Amino acid sequence: MVLTLTQAIINGLLIGGIYALIAVGLTLVFGIMDIVNFAQSEFLMLGMFFAYILSRLFGLDPILSSFIIFAVVFFIGAVVQRFFIQKVLNAAMVTQILLTVGISIVMISVAQLIFGANFHSVTTSYQMKALHVGPFIISVSYLLAFGGSFVMYFLLWLFLNRTYVGRAIRATAQNRKAAILLGINPDRMFILAFAVGTGMAGVAGAMILPYAYVFPTVGHEFALIMFTVVVLGGFGSVPGALVGGLMVGVIQSVSAILLPTQLQNLVVFIVFILTLTYKPNGLFGR
Repeated sequence: MVLTLTQAIINGLLIGGIYALIAVGLTLVFGIMDIVNFAQSEFLMLGMFFAYILSRLFGLDPILSSFIIFAVVFFIGAVVQRFFIQKVLNAAMVTQILLTVGISIVMISVAQLIFGANFHSVTTSYQMKALHVGPFIISVSYLLAFGGSFVMYFLLWLFLNRTYVGRAIRATAQNRKAAILLGINPDRMFILAFAVGTGMAGVAGAMILPYAYVFPTVGHEFALIMFTVVVLGGFGSVPGALVGGLMVGVIQSVSAILLPTQLQNLVVFIVFILTLTYKPNGLFGR
C-alpha cells in the first residue's frame, strides 16, 4: 500500500506540473486585469490542435514545437484582448463573464467546423516508454511534459522579475495609477499579460498532446480543475498557481486509488468548495 501511495503521489506531481502551467495564465490575467477568462481552457485546446497540425504536416514533436505554439497562441490572445476584452474592462462583471464565455463557444464551434468532433492524437517515439526508478514507474511522456512545464514556468518567472516589461506588468497590477505616473501604458500591459497568459495555456496543450487526445471540447475536461488550482493557490498569485497545481495533481491521483474511478475527482471538487467557503483568497491570494 505504501508503494502504491508513493507511486500515486509521483504521478500526481507530474500531472500537477501541467495543471500549474494551465492555471498560471488564468491567474496572471486576473492579477493584472482583474478579469476571469472563462475561455482560458479553449486556448489550451488551440495549442493542442496547432501542435497536432505541426506533427502531422512536418513531423515536429509536440513538446519541441511548444515555442512555436506559444508564439501563435500569444498572437491570437493579443488580438482577442485588443479587439474584444479591452472593450469590457470597465464594464460590469456579468458582461465580462458573458463575453469570455461567448469567445469560448466561438472557438469550440470553429474547431468543430475545421476538425469535426472526432478525437485526434499524435504518435511519438517515447509515447509508450517508462523509466524504472527502484520499484516506481515514471512515464516518459509525463516526465517530459512536467519538465517542459517547469521550464516555461521558470522563463515566466524570469520575465516577470528580471525584465523591465515584466516589472512594468507587475507595477500595473499593484497600482495602476502609480504605473501611469511612471510612464507605463496600462493598455499595452493588459494586451501583453493576456497574450502571455493564453500563450502559456497553448504551451500546456502542446505538452500534454503526446499522452492525450485532442478534440474541440477537450478544454472542458480541464476547466474546473484549472479553476480549482487558481482558487486553491489564490487568484492573482503566480507562485500560488504552481503550488495549487501540484496539490491538485496529488489529490486527484491519490483519490483515484482510494475511490472508485467515477469518483476520482470528488475530493478535488470538495477541496474547491471548502476553499471558496473558508479561505476564498486561497493560500497565497491577496
